[in-house]
Amino acid sequence: MLHSMFSMVTPSIFLKGFVKSMKFSLFFAIRIMNRALLKEIRKSIIFFLKQKIPFYAHKDQVIFDTNDVLKNDGTPYTVFTPYSKKWKELLREADYMRYLLDYSCFLNQDFVEIPSLSEIGFKKTDLIYLKPQLDEELIGQYDKFRDYPALQWTTQLGVALRFGTISIRECVAFALHSNGAWLDELIWREFFMQILYHFPRVVNQSFKAKYDNINWRNDEDEFQRWCEGKTGYPIVDAGMRQLNETGYMHNRVRMISASFLCKHLLIDWRWGEAYFAEKLTDYDLAANNGNWQWASGSGCDAAPYFRVFNPTVQTEKFDKELLYIKKWVPEFGSVGYATRIVEHRFARERALKIYQKAVRGNIE
Repeated sequence: MLHSMFSMVTPSIFLKGFVKSMKFSLFFAIRIMNRALLKEIRKSIIFFLKQKIPFYAHKDQVIFDTNDVLKNDGTPYTVFTPYSKKWKELLREADYMRYLLDYSCFLNQDFVEIPSLSEIGFKKTDLIYLKPQLDEELIGQYDKFRDYPALQWTTQLGVALRFGTISIRECVAFALHSNGAWLDELIWREFFMQILYHFPRVVNQSFKAKYDNINWRNDEDEFQRWCEGKTGYPIVDAGMRQLNETGYMHNRVRMISASFLCKHLLIDWRWGEAYFAEKLTDYDLAANNGNWQWASGSGCDAAPYFRVFNPTVQTEKFDKELLYIKKWVPEFGSVGYATRIVEHRFARERALKIYQKAVRGNIE
């Protein structure tokens, strides 16, 4: 079982522990597009000011900052396609060029032992972190094979992008000459970040307010079966078991599993979003929230509520030989495998009725 990647450490607590262990004359940080953390960021800045340590925050997490990509009327985009078009129109080589640093201006000081994880509020896990690599062959054919979980033809750079161990500028520069589909995925990342920034209520509320009227069933036993990968739908179960064991789930399977929880089981997307937040090593609030609301139909530019993924059809399309399923659900096909938690046709019809009632019969 995967251990929790972090203890409950806020940015301000982390920085206080880190600064006390090291010697600083000034401090540079990456400015992030997340209003939900503004209170914590302010605490950190006040702490540095009290220590009389100059604090500088710079854009480095994204190509375009909070208000860089807006409509002509100055309002934020809420649909991906026009946002992506504007993003690409604004892009200049200077936006993704490598920064040239003059290390001679850095302060020379005596060697200081790097503090341990526990000293700065973290705990060690059994995860193995590999140095991020931009694979020309993989990214070059990303659009052809990314949806097949058994092939694992995705970059798996989510953790590196989340924690800044690979540069977004380097990734964009690479995508521009290798694969437009992967570039679009990087733009989706920034799209969800600016949604979270401009509409911070989405952390706890549906982007489309009327979707908060959905009468969720929220059956705790069924939620537990989903969490444990025991729904009787092997593609869903394989994904959940992969997540529980490794802290990662293939992107296509994330969509299938999220849709299943919201529409087959009628369990609030916030339950699933919180579970993924606990387990994913590449957890990013903007992307996790945006993708869960996309799957549930409640988000901006979301899949329409009447689109209900059929897990069996998804399996036939993307894991026809059952290679992924057999890896994570070895008992599949035996008498020991779980019975289906609900029949697809019944679940789909039930979901459509509940969703339609919540949105007052409006099909979007």
